[in-house]
Amino acid sequence: MITYQFENVKMPNLYRRQTTAWLRRVAGSYGREIGDIAYIFCNDTKILEVNREFLHHDYFTDIITFDDDEGKIISGDIFISLDTVRSNSEKFQTTYDQELHRVIVHGVLHLCGIKDKGPGQRKIMEAAENKALALLPSENI
Repeated sequence: MITYQFENVKMPNLYRRQTTAWLRRVAGSYGREIGDIAYIFCNDTKILEVNREFLHHDYFTDIITFDDDEGKIISGDIFISLDTVRSNSEKFQTTYDQELHRVIVHGVLHLCGIKDKGPGQRKIMEAAENKALALLPSENI
């Protein structure tokens, strides 16, 4: 089950059922099934707090994914800073909704085992994001 929660922000406008179905298709394309995934939408202050407390990083980020997978079943908590999503949409000249969906699927791709920190991994992640976004019904963006 995928849940959508928010802390210190207004819940973004998402077609929850369609987004959940899309994420299930993406996970399925990697031979994975959705277990329990909690999306927690928050602000920069909260994501910095989470980053410091759990990862010992002292910087803002758009997403933090905590993996709790069991075999082919992907589960975890995914924190998304809507402040950073908004600033990234301006920086990368995309719409807010496009950037939001990119970050939402980014978390699931991490749970599917795709990394983005090592040499060449960022390009692999970007290709996976683009492939996943192509599966998203256009009315969701």
